[in-house]
Amino acid sequence: MKNLTRIGRHPIHPMLVPLPIGLWIFSLVTDIIYRASGNVVWAEVAYYTMAGGIVGALLAALPGLVDFFALKPSGVKKIALWHMTINLTATILFCINLYLRTGVPDAVAPFALSIIGVLSILVSGWLGGQMVYVHGLGVDETVACAPREMKGAHGAKT
Repeated sequence: MKNLTRIGRHPIHPMLVPLPIGLWIFSLVTDIIYRASGNVVWAEVAYYTMAGGIVGALLAALPGLVDFFALKPSGVKKIALWHMTINLTATILFCINLYLRTGVPDAVAPFALSIIGVLSILVSGWLGGQMVYVHGLGVDETVACAPREMKGAHGAKT
């Protein structure tokens, strides 16, 4: 099953998802460093990486949404619906989190929302992996099954 949104043979959605995942996880890590050290710079880093993660999530959601609506009703589409719902919920949690941080950066609620948000994207990532690695969503079988001739550094066949 191929994704609709592609650049060449590469699906766009999986190219974009590492951005929010990495930024949100790093935001939680910097939250922990801030809580351990008290150095306010880490609270600022958490704030800006969280904001970047929100932007990245919205960018990744666009091709994901197009791909979702292209799916025919199936078990994969049910997984995709859960994947999308959890990701949108996590994005909303991070938006609320970001808003709460504009007031008091060391409050407990934003830190708890970061933990819940990161746990949510881990579950959603698992579901994304299920769609790709178990059900083959986004895998171009014509390319994946065709043997390819590989050449070494000097043009020799390997």
